[in-house]
Amino acid sequence: MNQQKSYPIVLSIAGSDSSGGAGIQADLKTFSSLGVYGATAITAITAQNTQGVHAQFALPPQLVYDQIVAVIDDLRPSFIKIGMLANADIVLAVAEALSLYSIPIILDPVIVSTSGHRLLSVDAQEVIKEKLLPLSTLITPNIPEMQALTSMSLSSLADKTSAAQHLMNYGAKAILLKGGHEEGNTKTDILFTQSADGLQSILFSASTIPTQNTHGTGCTLSSAITAFMARGLDLKQAISYAKEYISQAIAAGADIKIGHGSGPVNHGFNPLKMKINN
Repeated sequence: MNQQKSYPIVLSIAGSDSSGGAGIQADLKTFSSLGVYGATAITAITAQNTQGVHAQFALPPQLVYDQIVAVIDDLRPSFIKIGMLANADIVLAVAEALSLYSIPIILDPVIVSTSGHRLLSVDAQEVIKEKLLPLSTLITPNIPEMQALTSMSLSSLADKTSAAQHLMNYGAKAILLKGGHEEGNTKTDILFTQSADGLQSILFSASTIPTQNTHGTGCTLSSAITAFMARGLDLKQAISYAKEYISQAIAAGADIKIGHGSGPVNHGFNPLKMKINN
Protein backbone atom coordinates (compact mmCIF):
# COMPACT_ATOMS: atom_id res chain seq x y z
CA MET A 1 0.00 0.00 0.00
CA ASN A 2 1.38 3.40 -1.03
CA GLN A 3 2.12 5.84 1.76
CA GLN A 4 -0.51 8.59 1.81
CA LYS A 5 0.64 12.10 1.01
CA SER A 6 -0.94 15.47 1.71
CA TYR A 7 -1.00 19.08 0.60
CA PRO A 8 -0.38 22.00 2.96
CA ILE A 9 -3.98 23.04 3.73
CA VAL A 10 -5.06 26.54 4.74
CA LEU A 11 -8.47 27.98 5.58
CA SER A 12 -9.63 31.47 4.66
CA ILE A 13 -12.46 32.99 6.69
CA ALA A 14 -13.54 36.06 4.73
CA GLY A 15 -16.11 37.77 2.53
CA SER A 16 -16.82 37.16 -1.14
CA ASP A 17 -15.84 39.76 -3.77
CA SER A 18 -17.98 39.35 -6.89
CA SER A 19 -15.32 41.06 -9.04
CA GLY A 20 -12.73 38.46 -8.05
CA GLY A 21 -9.98 40.86 -7.01
CA ALA A 22 -10.20 40.75 -3.22
CA GLY A 23 -11.72 38.69 -0.41
CA ILE A 24 -12.18 34.93 -0.67
CA GLN A 25 -11.50 34.99 -4.41
CA ALA A 26 -8.13 36.72 -3.99
CA ASP A 27 -7.26 34.35 -1.15
CA LEU A 28 -7.93 31.25 -3.24
CA LYS A 29 -5.99 32.65 -6.20
CA THR A 30 -3.06 33.41 -3.91
CA PHE A 31 -3.13 29.97 -2.27
CA SER A 32 -3.23 28.26 -5.66
CA SER A 33 -0.45 30.45 -7.04
CA LEU A 34 1.76 29.63 -4.06
CA GLY A 35 1.16 25.89 -4.13
CA VAL A 36 -1.07 25.27 -1.12
CA TYR A 37 -4.63 23.93 -0.89
CA GLY A 38 -7.22 26.51 0.12
CA ALA A 39 -10.55 25.94 1.86
CA THR A 40 -13.04 28.65 2.77
CA ALA A 41 -15.62 29.83 5.27
CA ILE A 42 -17.56 32.72 3.77
CA THR A 43 -18.72 35.43 6.16
CA ALA A 44 -20.45 37.84 3.81
CA ILE A 45 -21.40 38.34 0.18
CA THR A 46 -20.64 41.64 -1.51
CA ALA A 47 -21.87 43.06 -4.80
CA GLN A 48 -18.80 44.94 -5.94
CA ASN A 49 -16.58 45.68 -8.88
CA THR A 50 -13.42 47.67 -9.53
CA GLN A 51 -15.31 50.91 -8.89
CA GLY A 52 -16.71 50.13 -5.47
CA VAL A 53 -18.96 48.07 -3.21
CA HIS A 54 -22.63 48.37 -4.19
CA ALA A 55 -24.19 46.10 -1.56
CA GLN A 56 -23.26 43.55 1.08
CA PHE A 57 -25.04 40.80 2.98
CA ALA A 58 -23.63 39.21 6.13
CA LEU A 59 -24.28 35.48 6.49
CA PRO A 60 -25.94 34.12 9.63
CA PRO A 61 -23.27 33.71 12.36
CA GLN A 62 -24.25 30.07 12.96
CA LEU A 63 -23.61 29.26 9.30
CA VAL A 64 -20.17 30.88 9.52
CA TYR A 65 -19.45 28.83 12.64
CA ASP A 66 -20.63 25.64 10.94
CA GLN A 67 -18.43 26.23 7.88
CA ILE A 68 -15.34 26.67 10.04
CA VAL A 69 -15.98 23.57 12.13
CA ALA A 70 -16.86 21.45 9.09
CA VAL A 71 -13.61 22.35 7.34
CA ILE A 72 -11.32 22.04 10.35
CA ASP A 73 -12.75 18.75 11.62
CA ASP A 74 -12.22 17.07 8.25
CA LEU A 75 -9.39 18.85 6.41
CA ARG A 76 -7.28 19.83 9.43
CA PRO A 77 -5.73 23.02 8.00
CA SER A 78 -2.33 23.96 9.37
CA PHE A 79 -2.92 27.74 9.14
CA ILE A 80 -5.94 30.04 9.06
CA LYS A 81 -6.32 33.45 7.45
CA ILE A 82 -9.13 35.78 8.56
CA GLY A 83 -10.37 38.70 6.46
CA MET A 84 -13.75 40.48 6.32
CA LEU A 85 -15.99 39.67 9.31
CA ALA A 86 -18.79 42.22 8.72
CA ASN A 87 -20.29 42.49 12.22
CA ALA A 88 -19.83 41.74 15.91
CA ASP A 89 -22.00 38.60 15.90
CA ILE A 90 -19.86 37.03 13.19
CA VAL A 91 -16.69 37.98 15.06
CA LEU A 92 -18.05 36.21 18.14
CA ALA A 93 -19.00 33.12 16.10
CA VAL A 94 -15.55 32.96 14.52
CA ALA A 95 -13.81 33.38 17.88
CA GLU A 96 -15.99 30.69 19.44
CA ALA A 97 -15.25 28.24 16.64
CA LEU A 98 -11.51 28.88 16.58
CA SER A 99 -11.21 28.64 20.36
CA LEU A 100 -11.95 24.92 19.96
CA TYR A 101 -8.66 24.40 18.12
CA SER A 102 -5.01 25.37 18.30
CA ILE A 103 -4.18 26.57 14.79
CA PRO A 104 -1.99 29.60 13.95
CA ILE A 105 -4.10 32.51 12.71
CA ILE A 106 -3.19 35.39 10.38
CA LEU A 107 -5.75 38.15 10.99
CA ASP A 108 -6.24 40.86 8.39
CA PRO A 109 -8.65 43.30 10.10
CA VAL A 110 -10.59 44.40 7.02
CA ILE A 111 -12.51 47.52 7.97
CA VAL A 112 -12.88 49.69 4.85
CA SER A 113 -12.62 48.69 1.17
CA THR A 114 -10.16 50.26 -1.26
CA SER A 115 -13.05 52.37 -2.58
CA GLY A 116 -13.91 53.62 0.93
CA HIS A 117 -16.91 51.40 1.73
CA ARG A 118 -17.10 50.23 5.37
CA LEU A 119 -16.94 46.43 5.57
CA LEU A 120 -16.91 46.08 9.36
CA SER A 121 -19.34 47.61 11.85
CA VAL A 122 -17.86 49.98 14.41
CA ASP A 123 -18.91 47.85 17.38
CA ALA A 124 -17.20 44.82 15.84
CA GLN A 125 -13.82 46.55 16.07
CA GLU A 126 -13.80 46.26 19.85
CA VAL A 127 -14.93 42.64 19.72
CA ILE A 128 -12.06 41.81 17.36
CA LYS A 129 -9.62 43.35 19.82
CA GLU A 130 -11.06 41.47 22.77
CA LYS A 131 -11.79 38.09 21.18
CA LEU A 132 -9.53 37.57 18.15
CA LEU A 133 -6.28 39.40 18.93
CA PRO A 134 -5.40 36.93 21.73
CA LEU A 135 -5.94 34.02 19.32
CA SER A 136 -3.88 35.45 16.45
CA THR A 137 -0.27 34.71 15.54
CA LEU A 138 -0.07 37.85 13.37
CA ILE A 139 -2.37 40.76 12.53
CA THR A 140 -1.86 42.80 9.36
CA PRO A 141 -3.60 46.20 9.59
CA ASN A 142 -2.92 49.03 7.17
CA ILE A 143 -2.59 52.60 8.41
CA PRO A 144 -6.34 53.46 8.41
CA GLU A 145 -7.19 50.12 10.05
CA MET A 146 -4.56 50.64 12.76
CA GLN A 147 -5.95 54.11 13.42
CA ALA A 148 -9.49 52.72 13.65
CA LEU A 149 -8.46 49.94 16.04
CA THR A 150 -6.43 52.19 18.33
CA SER A 151 -7.93 55.70 17.89
CA MET A 152 -4.31 56.88 17.82
CA SER A 153 -2.33 59.11 15.47
CA LEU A 154 0.29 57.35 13.31
CA SER A 155 2.27 60.29 12.01
CA SER A 156 5.65 59.08 13.32
CA LEU A 157 7.50 55.86 14.10
CA ALA A 158 7.02 56.57 17.80
CA ASP A 159 3.25 56.88 17.22
CA LYS A 160 3.21 53.58 15.32
CA THR A 161 5.17 51.88 18.07
CA SER A 162 2.76 53.16 20.71
CA ALA A 163 -0.21 51.95 18.67
CA ALA A 164 1.41 48.54 18.24
CA GLN A 165 1.96 48.30 21.99
CA HIS A 166 -1.69 49.21 22.53
CA LEU A 167 -2.78 46.18 20.48
CA MET A 168 -0.12 43.99 22.09
CA ASN A 169 -1.80 44.77 25.41
CA TYR A 170 -4.90 42.98 24.07
CA GLY A 171 -2.85 39.86 23.44
CA ALA A 172 -1.59 40.34 19.88
CA LYS A 173 1.64 38.42 19.41
CA ALA A 174 2.94 40.16 16.28
CA ILE A 175 1.73 43.06 14.14
CA LEU A 176 2.62 43.84 10.53
CA LEU A 177 1.68 47.49 10.03
CA LYS A 178 1.34 47.99 6.28
CA GLY A 179 2.51 51.28 4.82
CA GLY A 180 0.82 51.14 1.43
CA HIS A 181 -1.35 54.19 2.14
CA GLU A 182 1.64 56.45 2.76
CA GLU A 183 3.11 58.74 0.12
CA GLY A 184 6.56 58.47 -1.43
CA ASN A 185 8.65 56.36 -3.78
CA THR A 186 9.12 53.66 -1.14
CA LYS A 187 6.45 51.89 0.90
CA THR A 188 7.52 50.40 4.22
CA ASP A 189 5.76 47.78 6.35
CA ILE A 190 6.81 47.39 9.98
CA LEU A 191 6.75 44.08 11.83
CA PHE A 192 6.36 44.55 15.58
CA THR A 193 7.11 41.63 17.88
CA GLN A 194 7.39 41.36 21.65
CA SER A 195 10.56 40.12 23.33
CA ALA A 196 12.07 40.10 26.81
CA ASP A 197 13.72 43.42 25.91
CA GLY A 198 10.44 45.04 24.89
CA LEU A 199 8.83 45.79 21.53
CA GLN A 200 11.06 44.97 18.55
CA SER A 201 10.57 46.22 14.98
CA ILE A 202 11.75 45.05 11.56
CA LEU A 203 11.24 47.12 8.39
CA PHE A 204 10.21 45.66 5.04
CA SER A 205 10.52 48.23 2.24
CA ALA A 206 9.65 48.08 -1.44
CA SER A 207 9.58 50.57 -4.29
CA THR A 208 6.22 52.14 -5.06
CA ILE A 209 4.78 50.79 -8.32
CA PRO A 210 2.81 53.43 -10.27
CA THR A 211 -0.56 51.81 -11.01
CA GLN A 212 -4.21 52.04 -9.97
CA ASN A 213 -4.48 48.25 -9.99
CA THR A 214 -4.19 47.70 -6.25
CA HIS A 215 -7.59 46.18 -5.48
CA GLY A 216 -7.16 43.31 -3.02
CA THR A 217 -3.51 43.89 -2.17
CA GLY A 218 -4.14 43.59 1.58
CA CYS A 219 -6.08 40.34 1.20
CA THR A 220 -3.40 38.98 -1.11
CA LEU A 221 -0.50 39.87 1.18
CA SER A 222 -2.04 38.26 4.26
CA SER A 223 -2.96 35.17 2.24
CA ALA A 224 0.58 34.97 0.86
CA ILE A 225 2.01 35.11 4.38
CA THR A 226 -0.37 32.31 5.38
CA ALA A 227 0.62 30.21 2.36
CA PHE A 228 4.35 30.59 2.92
CA MET A 229 4.00 29.69 6.60
CA ALA A 230 2.02 26.61 5.56
CA ARG A 231 4.94 25.73 3.27
CA GLY A 232 7.24 25.71 6.30
CA LEU A 233 8.72 29.21 6.53
CA ASP A 234 8.92 31.05 9.82
CA LEU A 235 7.07 34.34 10.34
CA LYS A 236 9.83 36.71 9.20
CA GLN A 237 10.71 34.58 6.17
CA ALA A 238 7.06 34.26 5.22
CA ILE A 239 6.55 38.03 5.38
CA SER A 240 9.67 38.63 3.29
CA TYR A 241 8.59 36.13 0.63
CA ALA A 242 5.02 37.42 0.69
CA LYS A 243 6.20 41.00 0.24
CA GLU A 244 8.21 39.93 -2.82
CA TYR A 245 5.21 38.05 -4.19
CA ILE A 246 2.80 40.98 -3.83
CA SER A 247 5.31 43.41 -5.36
CA GLN A 248 5.75 41.16 -8.38
CA ALA A 249 2.00 40.55 -8.63
CA ILE A 250 1.34 44.31 -8.64
CA ALA A 251 4.06 44.90 -11.24
CA ALA A 252 2.78 42.07 -13.44
CA GLY A 253 -0.73 43.51 -13.41
CA ALA A 254 0.16 47.20 -13.45
CA ASP A 255 -0.75 47.81 -17.11
CA ILE A 256 -3.66 45.35 -17.38
CA LYS A 257 -7.17 46.79 -17.71
CA ILE A 258 -9.94 44.93 -15.86
CA GLY A 259 -13.01 47.06 -15.25
CA HIS A 260 -13.07 50.84 -15.09
CA GLY A 261 -11.67 51.46 -11.60
CA SER A 262 -9.01 50.01 -9.33
CA GLY A 263 -8.15 46.69 -10.95
CA PRO A 264 -6.68 43.56 -9.33
CA VAL A 265 -3.11 42.39 -9.13
CA ASN A 266 -1.86 39.51 -11.30
CA HIS A 267 -2.02 36.66 -8.80
CA GLY A 268 -0.91 34.00 -11.28
CA PHE A 269 2.14 35.67 -12.79
CA ASN A 270 4.42 32.73 -11.90
CA PRO A 271 2.54 29.97 -10.04
CA LEU A 272 4.38 27.45 -7.86
CA LYS A 273 3.66 23.75 -8.17
CA MET A 274 1.38 22.37 -5.48
CA LYS A 275 3.54 21.33 -2.54
CA ILE A 276 3.09 17.68 -1.56
CA ASN A 277 4.03 16.50 1.92
CA ASN A 278 5.13 12.91 2.34
